[in-house]
Amino acid sequence: MEVDQMQRQCLDYTKSLFLEGFLDGQFVQLQQLQDENNHDFVVEVVSLFFEDSERLLNDLTFALDQKSIDFKKVDAHVHQLKGSSSSIGAQRVKNCCIEFRNFCEEQNIDACLSCLQQVKQEYCHVKNKLETLIRLEQQIVAAGGSIPTMEF
Repeated sequence: MEVDQMQRQCLDYTKSLFLEGFLDGQFVQLQQLQDENNHDFVVEVVSLFFEDSERLLNDLTFALDQKSIDFKKVDAHVHQLKGSSSSIGAQRVKNCCIEFRNFCEEQNIDACLSCLQQVKQEYCHVKNKLETLIRLEQQIVAAGGSIPTMEF
């Protein structure tokens, strides 16, 4: 596949992530911070997001599995996850976290457990989508091209 064709495919894929609500404008801002001096910036930030999210999801699973649930602790974990998802533009994860925090405030265990499953599902979706995007971008760079960026 030629570079310009890969770039079009990458742009189309990125646009679909926005149209489907997986990403928001924050991701474009993140991409704009990347330059030739730090061409792995987005990959590094996204990798940190993956590590942080997986740790937080494990912490949430553990916290909600206790006999006596500390809803303040659960809310703190959800707040952190909301912040990291917001910082990379993972819109669906962020939106789930907003709802999750409301149920923490109400101390509604069933709704919190349901939200946890929803957050895990949305996280898996966005992780798969971002991994695909990163692979596309790496193929473009390996072929000698530059990564196309979206304009808002």
